[in-house]
Amino acid sequence: MAGRGLLDMKAGLAAGLAICADFAETANAAGNLLFIAVPDEENNSAGARKAAHSLTDINEQHGLDLVAAVNLDAIADDGDGSKGRIIALGTVGKLLPTAYVVGVPTHSGFPLNGINAAALTASIAARVEWATELTEHCGSSPGTPPSLLGIRDGKPGYDVTTPATAFATFNVLSYRRTPDEVLDRFDRLCAEAASNFQRELTRRSQPQDGIANLARPVPLYRFETLVRRLGPQEKDRLDVYSALIADGDLTLPEKCRLITEEAWGLSRLTGPGIVTGFGSIPYLPTNLSDAPGAMRLKAIAMQIARESAERYGSAIACADYFAGISDMSFFGEAAESSLDIVARNTPAWKDSVRWPLRHGLANVPTVNIGPWGRDYHTPLERLHTHYAFNVLPHVIRDLCASLLLPSGS
Repeated sequence: MAGRGLLDMKAGLAAGLAICADFAETANAAGNLLFIAVPDEENNSAGARKAAHSLTDINEQHGLDLVAAVNLDAIADDGDGSKGRIIALGTVGKLLPTAYVVGVPTHSGFPLNGINAAALTASIAARVEWATELTEHCGSSPGTPPSLLGIRDGKPGYDVTTPATAFATFNVLSYRRTPDEVLDRFDRLCAEAASNFQRELTRRSQPQDGIANLARPVPLYRFETLVRRLGPQEKDRLDVYSALIADGDLTLPEKCRLITEEAWGLSRLTGPGIVTGFGSIPYLPTNLSDAPGAMRLKAIAMQIARESAERYGSAIACADYFAGISDMSFFGEAAESSLDIVARNTPAWKDSVRWPLRHGLANVPTVNIGPWGRDYHTPLERLHTHYAFNVLPHVIRDLCASLLLPSGS
């Protein structure tokens, strides 16, 4: 069945609502189902973050004890559907490391008198692209390598001066690595790229001993280090600037670029230099823990998968991870302590992200069971109807019913 949005996400939501309706009619006294619709996934997952943070109050208000969560994200499968008919026991994490690069601008007729920030940023981009150091494998499956998402210089228009600054953002996926591990590796790659860049320019320059800008290593700072260098007045000015651009229509990475630029200027540091950080909200990886509730959810999911062909006439498999970013990152079991380093190094965190570091995640054992089809986010988006209408609701219903039975039943 073809239709924009039918696979991602209308069919999954419809399955969840159908199960709630069926559950209400059976008057199951063993427990309750809570249906949560979370809008604005494309707007930094604002709905999911708000819902996850609100669950503590919802639980107290209604006397709920959350046992598990089922995410209903769709899966695209261009093959026979075997990769789409899965119960995912975890989800991949996604971070957006950034590099704000400051050079030494000079007239393009005298390039040896400066350091081109855009050229240095390009060197970083080349080193990070598909870097094995940032590619985390999942068991026997190859990991997704990092890739450049955006790169631009800071010039407002054309002139013959080399770029003074440039900014690059990178997509990095992880399965178990924490943000501090990712940022450590990213920092090392940036420093290595800068060193190689200087070495190559030195080799190309004539005379080789006359380039003062290549005589010392390019210093690297994290955004939080840059902020610590500021005095009280400078920090106040940075806070005012951050609040000023918070309500604008700029993207989160662009806000982070501008705030970093302001912080660099307030620091009175001179180029060359590199400032690393993050440019968007983090999607943390989730995995089912060894806690009793999580182990029970995993056991039930695996049993349903084993019996799926006989129960539903359609084979279903369990997978360790949902391959795309999803709201599981906010509802599932993730390392909430990881948010701290991201917050300190995301320039727009305070005024534009506005995400609490405590109770920002639900930390509920979570799996993903959703429909499958082909070509979502395109005009050719289409849904596999038999699985969506005749299999998926029964799988989710049986999982919920088993979870709500007393332990040991």
